[in-house]
Amino acid sequence: MNRLASVKRETKETNINLELNIDGRGNSEINTGIPLFDHLLDQVARHGIFDIKLAASGDDQHHLAEDVGICLGKVLVEALGEKRGLVRMADATVPMDDALASVAVDISGRGYSVLELDFNDNDMSGFSTDLIRHFLETFAAEAKINLHANIVYGVNDHHRAEALFKALGRALDAATRIDKRISGELPSTKELL
Repeated sequence: MNRLASVKRETKETNINLELNIDGRGNSEINTGIPLFDHLLDQVARHGIFDIKLAASGDDQHHLAEDVGICLGKVLVEALGEKRGLVRMADATVPMDDALASVAVDISGRGYSVLELDFNDNDMSGFSTDLIRHFLETFAAEAKINLHANIVYGVNDHHRAEALFKALGRALDAATRIDKRISGELPSTKELL
């Protein structure tokens, strides 16, 4: 089974080309023009063991973060296909030095996010912590997943954000795995996701 997909999105504000291989090796080629955002997305690829190829440009960071979230959500839905045999729900808690973050996901077909993201407004190389919230909300809506994310504690915002994106990658990796015990079945009592 090849669980890969690509999406292109071109608007007056952004131009995005994104490829995702769910069953990858954690390789990434990410260029959004925002080094810290690239670094955070690389954590999702590396710790989710996804291959992600992303070339994105835009008129400002807000539009870029939002549209990358849209594209990542759409490409995940397409790559998952019918979702038969999916583990579906998973969570991960990741420490990074002073910080601890936890993420739980349900590939439910219903986009919803609950985000407890307490940042200290430390310098994040010009990347606003508010854009992390916006990216995650947009991604969850487009991917049609429940996404609960919590920065449990931490002092340094870079460490908080990096722990969060590592946890996101690990939770998505676990939730997108195929459970051979239910191969061919949808993981739902409704028989619909």
